[in-house]
Amino acid sequence: MKVAIFGNADKTGLREALLTLLARLEESDVEYAVDDALAPLVAGRTSTVPGRIRSREACLDGAAMLVALGGDGTILAAARAVGRRATPILGINLGKLGFLAEVAPEEIERAVDDILAERYVVDVRLVIEAWTPTHPDKMVHAVNDIVLDKSRSSRVIDIETHIDGAFAVTYRGDGVIISTPTGSTAYALSNGGPIVSPGSDVIGITPIAPHSLSGRPLIVPASSVIRIVAHAESAEVLMSADGREEAFLVPPAEIVVRKADFTARLVRRKERSYFDLLRAKLHWGRDARTSA
Repeated sequence: MKVAIFGNADKTGLREALLTLLARLEESDVEYAVDDALAPLVAGRTSTVPGRIRSREACLDGAAMLVALGGDGTILAAARAVGRRATPILGINLGKLGFLAEVAPEEIERAVDDILAERYVVDVRLVIEAWTPTHPDKMVHAVNDIVLDKSRSSRVIDIETHIDGAFAVTYRGDGVIISTPTGSTAYALSNGGPIVSPGSDVIGITPIAPHSLSGRPLIVPASSVIRIVAHAESAEVLMSADGREEAFLVPPAEIVVRKADFTARLVRRKERSYFDLLRAKLHWGRDARTSA
């Protein structure tokens, strides 16, 4: 078994977590490769690590699993790097909420043991893709969401929304979020979207700060093709994917979003369910009137 290791060098505690991980892998005689961006963190360490530093692409070549140390952004970046390889990703949380990176630093050794004993589950997560009709060759992908918003303007924009060729609704507000079930607990949730179980084969459409009480979120089948046209008085609107700026578009700006032909695969330990995660991270269902 070969393990690829990525990490966010800006995260506090990364070096300690990385060294703990490497020590456990070496004790278990597991082959591994470390992303060369992390090389300074292991410099001077007396082991075989220097010979296992690789480029990101080389790390993934032949890897049975990718371990990503950081926050949820690190997991999303890892999923983009993996792409169609379908390499399972185990997240070690060095961030704050850590909704996707479920293993705490103090659980690293146990997590490695669980992986080697095959005490884990791989959750398959939907990925969406988006492009503009004027540049159909420039495809972007997202595990969480594709967002079209008003960029730096203070003016509202009108988001004309079509589902499978049929006009659905025009949202007036700050923009719209097209989210996967994984992304339902991210930006979409903060804008009033529903929590969607990650195994659901659906896509969410959530307006950002709608200027009408009738501007409600939609849930559509994942087989749907969603076409959005943004009308605005401003000079530009912004398309982003998983929080990354992808393109500034001139209104009327059109994008098309659909389900990608590959998925992301996230490793989950067997004893933890998605609903355990909701209760722990979002305090889901907790009532201040009855909580101690």
